[in-house]
Amino acid sequence: MLKILGIGNALVDVSVMIQDDSVLRKYNIHKGGMTLIDQETQIRLENEMKPMNPHTTTGGSTSNAMLALACMGARPTYVGRIGSDRLGHFFKETGARMGINERLIVCNEHTGVANTFISADGERSFGTHLGAALGLGAEDITDGLFADSDLVHVEGYLVQNSDLMEKICKTAKRNGLLLSLDLGSWNIVKENMGLFRRLIIEYCDIVFANEEEARALSCMENPVESLEYIASMADTAIVKLGRHGASAMKKGEKRIAVPAGNVANVIDTTAAGDFFTAGFLYAYAYGASLEKCLMLGSKLSEKIIQTVGTRLRDEAWKEIRSYAQELLP
Repeated sequence: MLKILGIGNALVDVSVMIQDDSVLRKYNIHKGGMTLIDQETQIRLENEMKPMNPHTTTGGSTSNAMLALACMGARPTYVGRIGSDRLGHFFKETGARMGINERLIVCNEHTGVANTFISADGERSFGTHLGAALGLGAEDITDGLFADSDLVHVEGYLVQNSDLMEKICKTAKRNGLLLSLDLGSWNIVKENMGLFRRLIIEYCDIVFANEEEARALSCMENPVESLEYIASMADTAIVKLGRHGASAMKKGEKRIAVPAGNVANVIDTTAAGDFFTAGFLYAYAYGASLEKCLMLGSKLSEKIIQTVGTRLRDEAWKEIRSYAQELLP
């Protein structure tokens, strides 16, 4: 099995259910996307969310994927930056307990928080205060971090520090690792389209996108055309289509598609894409076909959208591991 390394923004998710979009409008948060907020806004949001029965879990796109991989039985490595505060301790202790090999940088700043607003239809919107995570820099990326891994997965949110993202990509390639990228959020892609396109062409082996992110990158409305566009730049492209399933394509080959699972009650789509990525990469690490990679990704995504936050019960993980054992070579 390929050994997987993840690098991303180490965040704690604080999630609340909302009945309408008034709080999103109040704080200018993109519905269905990720909006960065400053410390002053974070304090205001924290006070406003207290009476809303917030649910706290570890978060961050790459961190979520590594957690799911660890629960599958892999032992991924994770690199991120946290504060020496209560939330930082919570993040570190959770990852260690789940079996992640953590390479965390601890500082005196506040640990980053992703304030997550879950709409009645399960859509999630993030008001994110990066805090300590913002300090992860190019100088923190060394050859030693990549020494015991075969594949590095990185989240598109890191393009907001272009030097950091460039250093990760170059170091991964110099050390012979495969590079996997999740585009992150449609508005981040739209704001950094040129940089994303160049990084994908020059460095990326695997690219994950949802329908909105694929549309933003390709400037094409049709998801099949978007998939073909991304596959023309990277070796393997994946577009997640929510209730319509997911498609993947290797450069120069035919498109592979799988349907979504039948979920009667979608509660929270937070981490659905991250868990999909974990399932896909787990199967990919075993050399499975694209179809089987998509099937396992869909299975994890199907389970996580039926709960709030990024934690599944032990019974769900037992079912997933059993499914993976039957599916994989």
